Amino acid sequence: MVKDYYEILGVKKNATPEEIKKAYRKLARKWHPDLNPGNKEAEHTFKDISNAYDCLGDEKKRKLYDEFGEEGLRAGFDADQTREYRQYQSAYQQQRSAGAAGPGFGRYESYEDVFGDLYGFGNEQEDRRTVRSAGGRDVEYEMTIDLVQALKGFETELSMQKVRACAKCQGSGSDPSVKMSTCPACKGSGRMKVAEGPMRFTRACPQCKGHGQIGKPCPECRGSGQTLGTETVRVIIPAGVKEGSKVRVAGKGEPGSNSGRPGDLYLIIHVKPHALLRREEDDLYMEVPVTVHEALAGANITVPTIDGQVRLKVPAASQSGRILKLKGKGARNLKTKKHGDLLVKLIVKIPTGVDPEVLAAAEKMEKYYQGDIRQDVSF
Repeated sequence: MVKDYYEILGVKKNATPEEIKKAYRKLARKWHPDLNPGNKEAEHTFKDISNAYDCLGDEKKRKLYDEFGEEGLRAGFDADQTREYRQYQSAYQQQRSAGAAGPGFGRYESYEDVFGDLYGFGNEQEDRRTVRSAGGRDVEYEMTIDLVQALKGFETELSMQKVRACAKCQGSGSDPSVKMSTCPACKGSGRMKVAEGPMRFTRACPQCKGHGQIGKPCPECRGSGQTLGTETVRVIIPAGVKEGSKVRVAGKGEPGSNSGRPGDLYLIIHVKPHALLRREEDDLYMEVPVTVHEALAGANITVPTIDGQVRLKVPAASQSGRILKLKGKGARNLKTKKHGDLLVKLIVKIPTGVDPEVLAAAEKMEKYYQGDIRQDVSF
């Protein structure tokens, strides 16, 4: 059930911010759950009051609510797109009422009708052919994920604002509760004569759009056959996607017209930087700390990978910055299905603090350095 936030707070639509705040405080004191322990009605009422004030107490949210209702408060709502679509619906309805053709093609419904007439596709012998269907447009949607999700792949649901076939009329544009009748303009043929002569050209009837029958425009979509709403789409992001990858979801774009196939949805992937991992092509890079003893004596250490923990052998006398390779533990290539490598950079960590024993041990190690360790550091 659609709720009127102004009615919930008991204020008029032209109420000032002060009046809205005053009404909210008064109702909150009355219905707060702490003052009504165990009262379920109070809990629900207080929730409605809070939601109403969250909207009307915010200037931007209030403007969206006044113009679009609760739909305007949904995550990802595009006000400009919705305004444009409403203008399109209004223009469509005016053209439909006037019996005019679609915009931009004069007396023709679309460029298909222009070429159909020029090359004889619409002569009188074909007056009863079915109206030409058109596929829906593809839709692009930007999606940001983290690097681990990109490497592993996952399945999720997206709540998207998009054009879809009108649920009331199933995309026909006609009110399903009103009986269809023969179009008086084309007498049920669905075609109208364009020119006389050796070849008699025709085009789709602008009044019935080539169907041969007319009814009352659907009140939900105003005769366009499409509405703008929110749809939940289940998508699978394959393992190995990277920055800029396109993931196609077939049939989830805009609906087609006259039984035309819907367009496709393309997810444009953006990958957030990771604190430990870095990707270059199909290889992954990671820094792993080791102790002084592990670096000197060598060790088998545990490191994380996308496939789980693995053992990595640190060779004896490894310097800080040495890079070790774990073959096949990198990112999956979407085309070849092969994996890159994981390149592990060793970072030798010294103990923290100034314990005398640690300092003494470090001092003993000094004699094992050969020459000036910074002799190659110069510009």
